[in-house]
Amino acid sequence: MSISKLRVEYGLTSLDEFEVAADPIDQFRQWLDFAISLDLPEPNAMTLATSTADGRPSARVVLLKGVDARGFMFATNRRSRKGRDLAENAFASLVFFYPTLERQVRVEGRVELTSDEESDAYFQSRPVGAKIGAWASHQSEVVADRSILEDRYRELESQFSDREIPRPPHWGGYRVVPDVIEFWQGRANRLHDRLRYRKVEDRWIIERLEP
Repeated sequence: MSISKLRVEYGLTSLDEFEVAADPIDQFRQWLDFAISLDLPEPNAMTLATSTADGRPSARVVLLKGVDARGFMFATNRRSRKGRDLAENAFASLVFFYPTLERQVRVEGRVELTSDEESDAYFQSRPVGAKIGAWASHQSEVVADRSILEDRYRELESQFSDREIPRPPHWGGYRVVPDVIEFWQGRANRLHDRLRYRKVEDRWIIERLEP
């Protein structure tokens, strides 16, 4: 079948600006909690889009590791491509997509580093293998062969076998502090519902956008 003919008709439900939460973080938590309750695969997966200082974009899927009134938290190697982008241009966009629910959430905002305490706490909550992996991977760098990475992992596994694994100094958390959050609900005939929360000073304004 031609790609151009691939099409899904939406129509599960609607999105009404008079029924959503006044705060977009509360609304997001409602949607996220519902996705979790349905046991959808990786409901905290999100596309993170960053850009260099001169405007060259890149995007990848990462995992949300915390959300509260301050924003959306994730963690990564700060020497990676995304880490270098954010050091040059501290703004990013997130996209959550729930095809089963015909829903999408977009987030835009500036990005800040989380505190060392927050980064340490999350790092220590990770499985041992993931902790060692954070030390082993020179993320986004060219490697001649996978065996180099695996050998490095085994060396570190032996090194840390009898002691607590500390957080690497180049690894830590980021928080996207939103000023725009848009909720999208699929509707029939491509007349989708789009509600945008836009922060003006200290309050959120809700606006309906045409699809």
